[in-house]
Amino acid sequence: MATLPQLTLDFNRQIKLSNDGGELSSDTGEFLFREFDEKVGFSSTLAQFLNLKDNRRYYVHSNENLLRQKIYQIIAGYTEDDAADQLTKDPVFTRIIGTDALASQPSLSRFFRRFDNQSIEQLNQANQELIDKVHQFRESKSLIFDLDSTHSDTYGDQEAAAYNAHYGTVGFHPLVAFDGVTGDFLKAKLRPGNVYTSNGVVEFIQPLIEHYNEKFPETTSFIRGDSGFAVPALYDLCEKESVYYVIRLKSNANLQRIADELLPSSLPSDVTKAECYYEETIYQAKSWAKPRKVIIKSVRSAGELIFSHSFFVTNLVDVFSPKDIVLSYQKRGTMENYIKETKNGFSFDKMNSHSFQVNEVKMMLSLLAYNLTNWLRTLCFPEEQKNMQIDTIRTRSIKVASKLVTSGRSLYFKLSSSFVYQEFFWKVLQRIQKLKLE
Repeated sequence: MATLPQLTLDFNRQIKLSNDGGELSSDTGEFLFREFDEKVGFSSTLAQFLNLKDNRRYYVHSNENLLRQKIYQIIAGYTEDDAADQLTKDPVFTRIIGTDALASQPSLSRFFRRFDNQSIEQLNQANQELIDKVHQFRESKSLIFDLDSTHSDTYGDQEAAAYNAHYGTVGFHPLVAFDGVTGDFLKAKLRPGNVYTSNGVVEFIQPLIEHYNEKFPETTSFIRGDSGFAVPALYDLCEKESVYYVIRLKSNANLQRIADELLPSSLPSDVTKAECYYEETIYQAKSWAKPRKVIIKSVRSAGELIFSHSFFVTNLVDVFSPKDIVLSYQKRGTMENYIKETKNGFSFDKMNSHSFQVNEVKMMLSLLAYNLTNWLRTLCFPEEQKNMQIDTIRTRSIKVASKLVTSGRSLYFKLSSSFVYQEFFWKVLQRIQKLKLE
């Protein structure tokens, strides 16, 4: 660690600054995550599933410790690999990882290159195992598969990076699925930048649907997606597997004509007031094997004479009104917040390697770091803080200064006495220690 010379501040010459304070850490709150990690079996599950082809004859850092180090660095906000070079002797991180010193940036880079398609799938399996454990603990009765795609910008000559006309930039086009009820990150797939939104979506979501139908048959499953996922093969899959769905349709001349015919024939009595109608009809596109229910939302804004229409295909039964179905679809907007948090808080879209496979590994580690955080806040945070974003979590529980004092066989991490959010910190720790997962 580089040590600065002692510097004197101009506004008060009595104040001297240096960074040679000794056994200090600014990330004591990482212990909350490590304690929770042990409760849910997070690291042990990853170690159980992950089996890398490691040809090293001699090593200091095991693959299990390298994986844990990278995930905990992401949670603390140190997403760049070379942050490890400054954290190498950090008293909190070394105790969390269980090593005398953290792995350096070159060690992390070599670690990523030991992954292949099989080991990436192993991370997916470990993630699913952990989600199942939490799902069972929550006693969840419903599950919403929120489908979406997003964009990851790239720079330079990166494998499979391509121009995406929708986003107007060069990069990758990942496919993602979240649970719209809990915010859990169910699955992600890195794709080249020029593929269409629905490319590979059936192969992507089918294993998830089959898994939940087999393991949790009592859970009601529901799929939501925007018009990019309006493909007949996805409807067929949902109907075959008894999964409800609401997917937005792109407008066409036939749908527009049907919507106009369902509207009131008389002119509005007061154009200064907005109007909104919800209708349903049976419709069959040329690419569909059979007719399906389509919900139509027609809106005329105040001061306008023309209605605009939105269309949604669904297999929800008649007990749900057309308005209820549209409102249930509109709630998928929360997924945009999940994606934004994975990007801004966990660097999900930071793809800086020339190797496509290494970039997918980094994406998966961001997914795992997000899920560990999401499980901690939804299971152990007080009710009013369960929706807290990662930036706030870092401020209130991770970025806590402490000093390490060694006495006999014990290690005392003495937190700053002026820590503003200490009540919240201790409350979360108590809830973690009371948690009992099967």
